[in-house]
Amino acid sequence: MRKGLTALLAGVTAAAAFCLALVAAPQPASAAALTEVTGFGTNPSNLRMHLYVPDRTQARPPVLLAVHYCTGTGPAFHSGTEFARLADQYGFIVIYPTATRSGGCYDVSSPQALRRDGGSDPVGLASMVRYVLQRYNGDTGRVFVTGVSSGAMTTNVMLANYPDVFAAGAAFAGVPASCFATTDGSSWNSACANGQVNKTAQEWGNLVRGAYPGYSGARPRMQIWHGTADDTLRYPNFAEQVEQWTNVHGLSTTPTSTDSPQSGWTRTRYGDKVEAISMQGTGHNLLASGMALRAIQFFGLDRGGPTGTTTTTTTTTTTTTGNQPAGACRIAYAVNSWNTGLTATITITNTGTSAVNGWQLAFTLPAGQTVTGGWGATWSPTSGAVTGRNVAYNAAIAPNGSIGIGLQATHGGNTGKPTSFTLNGAACAVA
Repeated sequence: MRKGLTALLAGVTAAAAFCLALVAAPQPASAAALTEVTGFGTNPSNLRMHLYVPDRTQARPPVLLAVHYCTGTGPAFHSGTEFARLADQYGFIVIYPTATRSGGCYDVSSPQALRRDGGSDPVGLASMVRYVLQRYNGDTGRVFVTGVSSGAMTTNVMLANYPDVFAAGAAFAGVPASCFATTDGSSWNSACANGQVNKTAQEWGNLVRGAYPGYSGARPRMQIWHGTADDTLRYPNFAEQVEQWTNVHGLSTTPTSTDSPQSGWTRTRYGDKVEAISMQGTGHNLLASGMALRAIQFFGLDRGGPTGTTTTTTTTTTTTTGNQPAGACRIAYAVNSWNTGLTATITITNTGTSAVNGWQLAFTLPAGQTVTGGWGATWSPTSGAVTGRNVAYNAAIAPNGSIGIGLQATHGGNTGKPTSFTLNGAACAVA
């Protein structure tokens, strides 16, 4: 056990250093600060709780539980990742817990931790969420959890134990719920860490259902990230998580779509419930700048902001403004380019008084640009006059609400932007 735990700590110590070195986009001036909360409810393992509440939140703010890696702390996860900046942008609240046991890992192995309200860390984490929902009039239908390494394992466990609390989760380099289970008091499971626990999809699904026996309600959506070169929580755990969560949702393990949103990434989707991103040649320290936004977009937290609109905050290489007549929509289009490739991050804002239910965004790509992938929309054709069509989870855009989508493209030297856009045939203003 000592050797295994040492290996995990060594891997996640590097993850800690990596996260703290991330270069975040410039932040607007803000008076919001990370604050510690005590007395938040039942807390059998004496977890600590830090809370980030932006200066402006949505009227009923969504809540994100952001869970750190081994050796980490809530404040370190706050300063080393981009979730707080995104909270400023989109008006949600972030909870940053801190594990207090030796090594700074969360309990994902004891029998108490692997059942609803059984005890240990998950109970304290659930108490934090309930406290924030009550204290800040949070949106109980928009509660999410994410984490890295030990935090990713915890993400899987929290979705299994509390499917009625969380709408979705995003696990960065984790293992399936209950994979780390032990009965001898050990907190380390070498077989699971080494990717040697191989169960059927039904068996994995049963472990989730067994965490909350008798529950028959909706199950959380799941986004899974893993590097093929992970030598701490090895890559076979990626496929086992896919099997687990597709089974929970009654889905086939055969993807409904496959694409490559970025070089070296393979993304598979299983309906609109499960999304899995495999990163070729990437090790355990996989969380990099921009990935937090991908999780936020999967959750749908990029729809709307504290004042009902959103502002794109990203590193860009070009800036344009448009003078076309304003319709009931506004488009922000930010380009980040390199060598012969680029990504475009697009924000669609509904400036009208009626909800948009189903959308098509049309524009003409500059000459020489060819779409190779994307997120939040399906794109066709790949060049010239292209159209992005909604996917299942972002078809609706409320009045004064926004969604974020994007594309990846190659270019022949022209990294410019489209000059005009239409949404369902109506011209949009350009931010």
